[in-house]
Amino acid sequence: MKSVNVSLNTIDKVKKFVNLINTFEGDFDLVTERYVIDAKSIMGIFSLDISNVLRLDIHDNASMSDPETVLKEFIV
Repeated sequence: MKSVNVSLNTIDKVKKFVNLINTFEGDFDLVTERYVIDAKSIMGIFSLDISNVLRLDIHDNASMSDPETVLKEFIV
């Protein structure tokens, strides 16, 4: 597993992020304080406080192309 911090502080960023993350196989979680949600779920993301930086946990990334390159505009 690998973790990176991401910023999804606007509705447009969330939409673009979900569209990009859904192109990958595997599991991705967004983590903030006590909550862990599926990063592929737009409804789940909107249940979080998107004004804060979120931690993206990338599970089993050995079998996929480099998600960090595709998601670089969201990484802080």
